[in-house]
Amino acid sequence: MTDAWRSWNGPARLHGIDLARALAVFGMLAAHLLTIEEPFSLSDPPTWVDLVNGRSSILFATLAGVSIALMTGGRMPHRGARLRVSRRRLAVRAVVLWAIGMLLTQTGVPIYVILQAYGILFLLALPLLTLSAGVLWVIAASVALVVPWVLPFLEELPLWTGDAGQMLFFVTGWAYPFPLWIAFVVAGMSLGRTDLRCASVQVMVFAGGVAAAVLGGVLGILVDAAGISQEGTPLASALDGAAHSGGLVEVVSSGGFAVAVLGACLLMCRTPLTWIVAPMRAVGSMPLTAYVGQVLVWAVVALAIFDTTTDLGAFRDLGLFWWFSAGAVIFCTAWAVFRGQGPLESALALLSRRLVPRDDLDRADRVVT
Repeated sequence: MTDAWRSWNGPARLHGIDLARALAVFGMLAAHLLTIEEPFSLSDPPTWVDLVNGRSSILFATLAGVSIALMTGGRMPHRGARLRVSRRRLAVRAVVLWAIGMLLTQTGVPIYVILQAYGILFLLALPLLTLSAGVLWVIAASVALVVPWVLPFLEELPLWTGDAGQMLFFVTGWAYPFPLWIAFVVAGMSLGRTDLRCASVQVMVFAGGVAAAVLGGVLGILVDAAGISQEGTPLASALDGAAHSGGLVEVVSSGGFAVAVLGACLLMCRTPLTWIVAPMRAVGSMPLTAYVGQVLVWAVVALAIFDTTTDLGAFRDLGLFWWFSAGAVIFCTAWAVFRGQGPLESALALLSRRLVPRDDLDRADRVVT
């Protein structure tokens, strides 16, 4: 077995997490490249693509939390010197992700780049690395239930106005407001502190996610029936279920959806299906490479055809979603088979090890990232 094969197919790696990451990658591609005109309706299959709106990025954030937990000990959080090294390396990753996000924003590609928010969320996670799964769940639930009531007032603050406000919006990645999105990351950390290899745990993760998604859907129905969603008030904003609204209905339903997807992927990859979806897992093994590559290719193609990167409608009209998806699968699969860890993932891991050296941690870092 070659090192490249072992890096993404070895027994130390949870294949289901890579599959879930791949679904998040393709979901964000769909959200960016497809025109979604109608809200989701179970009886109208063409609207099902609306499922990716908002949910893909929340799935990404939840999986980021899982990765943070795995990088810092999984069920047995790092302690002492090992914890200090892990925290510093995670801080390096946070700064680099934020910087990459700022650079991608400069391309002018008309999407809200998530990496600035990622960087901030990684830093916010640093004090929580030693906490147990139960405590992390309490924190995640508390934030998820409280912050939607505060967020409408935060977004009305005058600091968001003018050029300085616009710059602050991009610097903080406020399209994914960190006071709320830390809930998804912490929920993922809690999952990563459990035994995700255990079949019964995987079933509970799936069932718990479905239950939360259903609860959020029922709450949304009640909000609509009461006419609250039509009021345009802080109450309506706090209870909103629309994608990227930050409302309680969205947080509960889409957060539950993310957890359910993870559970389903973990269960699927316990079966021989894991080898059928191996090309997708290859994409999920290098999500940073796939995400950054998407934006850079978009910028190059848009400049070549339109002489601008900012025309979202014109770019969507090119119908490139399937081409982008196929390109990601081909590139990531070839790279995974012959080289193993993704190029940006490898560079980020190497940089964090160089800046925060500790030889006895290097192998563990290569396995779980």
